[in-house]
Amino acid sequence: MIRLFIGYDPRETVAWHVLSHSILARSSAPVAITPLALNNLGAQMWRERSPLQSTDFAFSRFLTPWLCGFEGWSIFMDCDMLVRDDIARLWELRDERYAVMCVKHDHVPTETVKFLNAPQTAYAKKNWSSVMLFNNARCKALTPEYVNTASGLQLHQFKWLESESLIGEIPHGWNHLVGFDAYDPDAANVHFTDGGPYFHEHADCDYAQEWFAERQRMLRVDQRETAGKLVVAEPVITPAGERHRPTPHAAEHRDAETTTRGPRAPRFIHGGRRGPQP
Repeated sequence: MIRLFIGYDPRETVAWHVLSHSILARSSAPVAITPLALNNLGAQMWRERSPLQSTDFAFSRFLTPWLCGFEGWSIFMDCDMLVRDDIARLWELRDERYAVMCVKHDHVPTETVKFLNAPQTAYAKKNWSSVMLFNNARCKALTPEYVNTASGLQLHQFKWLESESLIGEIPHGWNHLVGFDAYDPDAANVHFTDGGPYFHEHADCDYAQEWFAERQRMLRVDQRETAGKLVVAEPVITPAGERHRPTPHAAEHRDAETTTRGPRAPRFIHGGRRGPQP
């Protein structure tokens, strides 16, 4: 069982659900997905929100090993991502030599403001903690007391480890930074770190159309057969920024012999720069 924790922020609810769908649709192994939502964590997260904090899960992510009882392995991911490959391939990269594994970015942002007017900050190891494979038993420093009192840099720069040699590296494609890294048709996981396509100002970013297509697949619901026909609901999806205009005929009738499972989600999406239209 792959234990996967995804940061949850109510201002990006749709991002959490689309990411979860992209993972489940492509995984070849059972996955247990847990949202790291502050209202669920209750008394385990009591630190005050920092003015430099851009998401609700900026610090709660480091509770992942504790939530697993410091046993086995786990994965943490930011919610503003889209997985395009089998998450089991990432899980297979676990290496007992390390306490934590991540993409070791050299990310130096040039902008000063992120999505929703959050301040952008530059620091060493930026974005390393946005996708992490935790070897939970070797992360026992990450108690609720430490996570709630340590500084942001102590947490995100892995100061809680005895040595940086305990930080392993995973392939760059598992945390591809949209808008900073060159477009890669084979990226396993794309990270909308500057703002996802669900924000109007980023609706035309790289991989945006793939994200909209994934959202549409997530909203699928098949209805019972009527008069020998299978009714497959087609939700009305418009790109961000356009007004939603519902129609009374938002369902497509297909022959009853049509499978109810629908097409298998692609592991990689090749082709045009922004992928297929939704």
